[in-house]
Amino acid sequence: MRVLICPDKFAGTLSAPEVARAVADGWSVPSDELVLRPIADGGPGFVEVLAAALDGRRIEVRTVDPLGRPARGEILLTGGTAYVESAQACGLHLLTAEERNPGTTTSYGLGLLLAAAVESGATRVVVGLGGSAVNDAGAGMLAALGAAPIDAAGYALPYGGAPLITAVALGGVPRLRQVALVAATDVDNPLTGLHGASNVFGPQKGATREDVLRLDAALEHFSGVLEKAFDLEGLASRPGGGAAGGLGAALIALGAQVTSGIGLVGDLIGLNAELDAADLVITGEGSFDHQSLRGKVVAGIAAGARDRGLPCVVLAGRNETGHREASAAGVTETHTLVEHFGSVGQAMAEPARGLRELAERISRQWSRP
Repeated sequence: MRVLICPDKFAGTLSAPEVARAVADGWSVPSDELVLRPIADGGPGFVEVLAAALDGRRIEVRTVDPLGRPARGEILLTGGTAYVESAQACGLHLLTAEERNPGTTTSYGLGLLLAAAVESGATRVVVGLGGSAVNDAGAGMLAALGAAPIDAAGYALPYGGAPLITAVALGGVPRLRQVALVAATDVDNPLTGLHGASNVFGPQKGATREDVLRLDAALEHFSGVLEKAFDLEGLASRPGGGAAGGLGAALIALGAQVTSGIGLVGDLIGLNAELDAADLVITGEGSFDHQSLRGKVVAGIAAGARDRGLPCVVLAGRNETGHREASAAGVTETHTLVEHFGSVGQAMAEPARGLRELAERISRQWSRP
């Protein structure tokens, strides 16, 4: 049997390649052919997954985290295209729970990564969006590119989403040397409103209900500033504008094409051909929840399996979806580390062992005699 293993990361514990390797190590039927294609949807692990699949050069970049502290990032350069991962500079995983505050966190570090990509000579830059700790609609990113938001007195605004309510203009023109931009995301949320960046993603970044209301108003106001600066209309309602705390909207204002993260990665790693040849598909992620079924890795993989009549098994740290909705999305069955170990703590402490043990059990269940 040909088994396609194409998981996302288990956030906070294992990268996507590590998850795939653990599943393969646990598979107990030597006659089965295992094909490992770890995948990402634009969030954390985007560059790592592509670097494993593409013949490119990884360039280390000094950047900063959402609080302005030194951080390590990198770009992947292949031909004239540079791949950049926003989570390397803006990721929620870079902050402790106590440090999360979307009113003050900044996307400045992503601007440094973009500037490095431009300086590398790339003519096209693909930005993976997801897993961010920011809610500043790309204001910090624009500042790093030479176009800081300014107030009525002409002073650059403090970092974060909250000060954007006082923005009146951009204090310069982004230095991008006319590179073509692509925003890779599987989030279709707009910048503002009930389904916008602040309302949907703000709470997980540390925002209270009062914060959410203030941030949504600030982003609504700032979208008008961006519209004026770049001669646009309707920016706040554009699909994908709410990705990564509004980074999607800033990239759209800069002329970026918005595309599916998993679709882009899938094309680059030959996912469709592997699905065509598979007998069984194994995918998964750390938390399998309602957001997983809204265009993220598991949803994309499960849909591809369903369309081909293939069984799709999801391995996850925990499961917060209902059987009916998962089945409708193309998921045949789900197994979790929390259920396997009977403890969240042990699931977090020994995810690789848990995945090996789950894979061993699944292989006995699914492999042909």
